[in-house]
Amino acid sequence: MNRWSPCKRREFIRKLRTLGFDPPEPGTRHFVMRLGSHKQIIPRNDDYSVPQFRKLLAQVEEKLGRSISAEEWQGL
Repeated sequence: MNRWSPCKRREFIRKLRTLGFDPPEPGTRHFVMRLGSHKQIIPRNDDYSVPQFRKLLAQVEEKLGRSISAEEWQGL
């Protein structure tokens, strides 16, 4: 079983694109990625710690309407 690990910003964006999100566009303070009418805020720091990454992933899962396992995330 895979474990969650810190994630680089570029990798996070690339994997969101694989899940169907539009390319990042500038917002007021952060970049924003869209999935239909949903917006996902992309923080500016280069590395996301595991707690920050898990919070971001929980938001993505809510927008997708399904959960993403560690194995699925590693495979994207």
